[in-house]
Amino acid sequence: MSTASSVRETRGLGGDAAWRMLATTGWLKLIVRAFRRLRAADGFSHARALAYALSLVMVQGLIAVVGLAVAFGQAGFRRTIIEAVGGAAPSPASGLLMWGVAQAQKVGQEHRFLPLAVGLVGTILTAIQATGQLIRGTNRLYGIENDGPFLRKYARATLLALVVLTLLVAAGGAATLGERLASATGAEAHRAWRFAVWPLVILLAAAAFGGILRWAPRRQQPRWSWLMFGGVVGVAGWIGVTLALRVAFGASASFGEVYGPLAGVVALQFWTFFASIATLFGAAIDAELEATRSGTAPRSGS
Repeated sequence: MSTASSVRETRGLGGDAAWRMLATTGWLKLIVRAFRRLRAADGFSHARALAYALSLVMVQGLIAVVGLAVAFGQAGFRRTIIEAVGGAAPSPASGLLMWGVAQAQKVGQEHRFLPLAVGLVGTILTAIQATGQLIRGTNRLYGIENDGPFLRKYARATLLALVVLTLLVAAGGAATLGERLASATGAEAHRAWRFAVWPLVILLAAAAFGGILRWAPRRQQPRWSWLMFGGVVGVAGWIGVTLALRVAFGASASFGEVYGPLAGVVALQFWTFFASIATLFGAAIDAELEATRSGTAPRSGS
């Protein structure tokens, strides 16, 4: 049960008001208060549930999308996904996901559409569950104990899941198209595109995160410019967690020896758990900033 203080809705808040409030409060004080709010809202329990759903979405979605891409002859899209997974996921989590890619490629080459279609449906349903958990977690951060009627909650969760999945597919499609165009125009364009693709992916991730911050809580949210602080923290948290785990796993020669064939599963759970904490902490930043603005911040921690 959440003990975070309820955040009173404030209307017409723009970026200028957010900057003034941030300057008055200070980054350090805001971060401390947001962490307290995260604890008071039982954010770590919500992060664990979200991490489990995200790991399933990654494995199911990767197999379904790669398999269908191979089955329909989209080898370029498959290569883009492989490069993205290898570049984004920390090892040995990337090893587990690459194993899934190999399995998907085999199924796609055999044109076994039924298991791929079932996997795609499973991905969508699990993504809806994940966004439902995000709705629950962000509501608790704002001190909202009731997520609303079941059908209305999961209608919103379905919309958010489709938006996020569409942005991810758009990122992959844009990367594939850009890779082909750059390869056709020469080596210099190819290198330039490879340098520019990650800012594009980060921009799409930020857009997905902004949509979550805007529509997940069951309340009237401030303007986009007010929510950008939590969005920046959330995306930066994802990147920081990924880089830190990559360094940690790379420096630990014994990790694979201890966990053996389960190392990839353990690494994937670590990654999704800490990334989920980063996501909810970004939402906590926005909630605490607005709570400070409305004068409802003091009771957020314990």
